[in-house]
Amino acid sequence: MPPVRDHIPVVVQGRGRRGRRAGLAGVLWGAAELAVTVGAVVLLLVVHQVWWTNRQALAGAREEVRALERGWAAPEPGSPRPPGEDSGPEPGPRGSDASSGAGPSPPPSASPAGGPASGAPARAAGPAPAPERDQSYAVLRIPRLGLVVPVAQGVDKKAVLDKGYVGHYPGTAQPGAEGNFALAGHRNTHGEPFRYLNRLRAGDEVTVDVRGQRYTYAVGRVLPETTARDTGVVASVPRSVVKPEYGYSAPGAYITLTTCTPEYTSTYRLVVWGTLKR
Repeated sequence: MPPVRDHIPVVVQGRGRRGRRAGLAGVLWGAAELAVTVGAVVLLLVVHQVWWTNRQALAGAREEVRALERGWAAPEPGSPRPPGEDSGPEPGPRGSDASSGAGPSPPPSASPAGGPASGAPARAAGPAPAPERDQSYAVLRIPRLGLVVPVAQGVDKKAVLDKGYVGHYPGTAQPGAEGNFALAGHRNTHGEPFRYLNRLRAGDEVTVDVRGQRYTYAVGRVLPETTARDTGVVASVPRSVVKPEYGYSAPGAYITLTTCTPEYTSTYRLVVWGTLKR
């Protein structure tokens, strides 16, 4: 009978530790993959917000300027035709859907590329009429900035500002009128028409074209920073209620340009004021 040997179990050491290490490595790998995925999504969102929205809004705003100018070049319904022209049907709708062809617009002599053509009037005889809400009805030109952008009634983000337009504050004066023609525009994204508003200096010209009329303003004063609730900057006689040393004290025909500051934030407002050239 063979001798009975005691069975001694063999313990294999290290497998549990290696298993735990493998599990931890898997978790870390998964976290890394998740971080890369989230980073890629965030990057795509940034590209869309900063680049693509600019591209879309710029293209749309330029087309709107062209549409307004085409509408201004066409005779208004019911207006007498020059001698020698056949009496045919009236021209089709003027402007784009956003403008609906209604409301005042820049003179036919205005250059679509951005500068006024020779012979354009320096200013009109009277103020422009009030347009309908969200309707584009004017073109703002700032030669120093190379800016040509449509102006629409109201400052709604989706209907006006995010389309790359400049918005007219409701309740403020119209172009050429006594009071304050106050405008707002994006500084970053969505066409960013007021990106370089801080570059304006006293004496720079700002023109506003509506149908058959041009109003020219001269930049007078700049408020580098104020709060978003500083309503004094768009008052009829503009003066900051936060920094009263900035602004005006006498009635006149003013233009106010407002945008966010610092760049890529909406914490404060940058304000540029001008007066109508007589």
